Amino acid sequence: MRRRDAHWVKLSTTNDPAPNWAGSFRIPGARRPAGHSTERWVFDRLLDTARTRVLSPPEARRRSAAGCFTPDGPDAACQRRAGARARSGAPQRKDRNTMEKDRLGHRPRIVRERPMDTWDEFLRWATPSALLTLDGAIRSLNAPMAATLGRPAKQCVGYDFLGLLPETQRASAESLLIHGATTKTVAMRVLEFSGPGEASVISLIEARPVKDPASRERLVWVHSVDARNDPGGLLIPFRLAAAAADLGLWMYAPWKHQLDWLGGAPALALLFPHASASLSRVVRRVHPDDREALGRLVRSTAAQSPWTSLRFRTENEEWHHIACQTRRIQLGYGGPEQVFGVIRDDTQLEAHRQKALATLAAERQRADEIADFSAALITAASEQELRQVVLTRVAATFGGTGAVLTLLDNETGLLRASSDAGVDPRQSDSMAGVSLDDPQPLPCAIRTGTPEFIANHEELIRRWPQAVSIPYLDSFIAISIIPLSPVGDQPLGGWAVTYDSEHHFPPDERALMSTLADLAGQALKRIRLQQARVELATALQQHMLPTLPDHLPGLEVAARYQPSRDGLDIGGDWYDAFVMPNGTVALEIGDSQGHDVDAAAFMGQVRTSIRAIAPHEPEPGTVLTRTNELLITMNAVRFASCTMLYVDPRDGQVTGASAGHVPLLCAREDGSSDIRELLGGPVLGVLTGTDYLEETFTLEKGTALVMVTDGVVEGPGLTLEAGLKRAGTLAGQALHDGLNAEAIADRILDAAVAVDHLDDVAVLVIRRT
Repeated sequence: MRRRDAHWVKLSTTNDPAPNWAGSFRIPGARRPAGHSTERWVFDRLLDTARTRVLSPPEARRRSAAGCFTPDGPDAACQRRAGARARSGAPQRKDRNTMEKDRLGHRPRIVRERPMDTWDEFLRWATPSALLTLDGAIRSLNAPMAATLGRPAKQCVGYDFLGLLPETQRASAESLLIHGATTKTVAMRVLEFSGPGEASVISLIEARPVKDPASRERLVWVHSVDARNDPGGLLIPFRLAAAAADLGLWMYAPWKHQLDWLGGAPALALLFPHASASLSRVVRRVHPDDREALGRLVRSTAAQSPWTSLRFRTENEEWHHIACQTRRIQLGYGGPEQVFGVIRDDTQLEAHRQKALATLAAERQRADEIADFSAALITAASEQELRQVVLTRVAATFGGTGAVLTLLDNETGLLRASSDAGVDPRQSDSMAGVSLDDPQPLPCAIRTGTPEFIANHEELIRRWPQAVSIPYLDSFIAISIIPLSPVGDQPLGGWAVTYDSEHHFPPDERALMSTLADLAGQALKRIRLQQARVELATALQQHMLPTLPDHLPGLEVAARYQPSRDGLDIGGDWYDAFVMPNGTVALEIGDSQGHDVDAAAFMGQVRTSIRAIAPHEPEPGTVLTRTNELLITMNAVRFASCTMLYVDPRDGQVTGASAGHVPLLCAREDGSSDIRELLGGPVLGVLTGTDYLEETFTLEKGTALVMVTDGVVEGPGLTLEAGLKRAGTLAGQALHDGLNAEAIADRILDAAVAVDHLDDVAVLVIRRT
């Protein structure tokens, strides 16, 4: 064959126009058609060559010399000649290729892909194949392509091909279709399909332009290329993506129980130095607590597992925190299912996370401590409680080793000091009895209301030269001194927190110290104000409680009172006993509305009114009627309940009336008791024109009457009926035990206190001897 009948293709990258035999090849008997670039023409020829069957070297040389690889070689010539003979009726003659095939004893194979004349030829492929319009709609497809898309063929035809793909694949698929529709060269992409089952299908898809033989409409033919001889090529895009995202890839073949490292980020490759490893070997390097999670990963039947954290020990005996996610994939259409894994090294991220969690936990603990500190200061009810709150919490809250609390004694003008276990008692004793005029840091801070933050001894001596005389100076290194009152307010005291090492105080710590100290100062003011009011209320209460008669012939009288646990330790309960002009003993017990100073004042008005009216009225019911009218006339805003008895000590005759008060209790020496509810009327101070009925009975010798207020027999967990029964039982048992009226009153009051009563209580016991 002459040189001009061959086309030389230069593979060298130099600009030398001469043929380079080492880097060139020759396509004999072929010429580049006009209008075709060399690169496009060479690509088409190489693609044709790639689609030929594998020939032995002698046969390849012979067929190359015969021009069988040319676009217009013997195959095409033989076909034209065979067609002419058929039209003329001449006997058909086998061409050289056909005779050679018959001689070798097998069916002839297509050496060069022939143009397809019908759609069935496109769709007759054993691998997924489909014809698409230029806008991506599916014109037709074969069963393998429908299975790869994961839906029946009827649900695919007419639909957008890109819309049937996973969202992550649509950009690559769109690029493939655009290339296949706008160029005459072959385009290929690795795409992932949903697949017929849980596993997705990874395929190499080829796209090329074709024409409808009838309408000459331009279409795009997409089909899967057989990649069984090179399945690793399907994973190249995934390797590149993993490396770009600092991830690693591995593959697990269940039938081999082996993990193969596919590549990815170089840093992750160092964790897995071997290209392949048995599953058991990998399991041994996983933390025992995480091995079950690894087993679930490799056995997962889901299309994609969630990220799972594992602790992995490398060959250098270093523990790494890795996160794994698995997917079930099928490499190529009809290929085996395998587990495809992605690995991320979260060691540094986990370290940062643990550090952040530790910081968050410390901040939460500190916030909880501050909240508890604040709540304890707010609820402190006495100076003793306030000292306890400060000394047990302030040093721990601010990381100190000890704390001292000094409070100003308003009477002496000197400081009273107390300390926790972190301070030498001799040091706190040296601060006690110090005047605010003393030129030392602590009195100065309290006097001026200005905090002092001293980081070390050098700063202390520099700012306070006279501090060299402070006793036990070497017992601390740094100190903070915070006054309990701000600048300009009346000095109350202050606290000091000591440190055994140099300590610098950031602005937020200084602000928090000052805030808590101010809160402690407010608590101290409240406590002292409350203490003053309680002292006033106690004095008022003691003044209002009557003095019982010293000796009553034939009778024992005892009374007890316990203030409320709510308010000012003063209430509206009262009792009274006095001798009438005719020798009858008048006894009364009552309960006015409220538990404050106003309630006590109203109670005093009622008790005084009854005592003033009783000597002039022979019947207790009349006394209650006149007292009720008096309270209404005074426009009293409160009301009161009351029981009043007239007892004749000579014969034990009792006349009684009640104004809405709790019933009487009658206890006997045999231990029995009963409840006696007197006649009467409503509470005092509400309804005008009310008459209070009376009832008369006899108090036998050795018998006792118990008069109580509702706080004795009612409580959060005690009903009135149960309380009355309990108090009667206690009184009867006391009489059975031979106790006097004083002991009976004590037993009943102690029982009322034991049930956590909230109301104030009063008990009045009358025993006939």
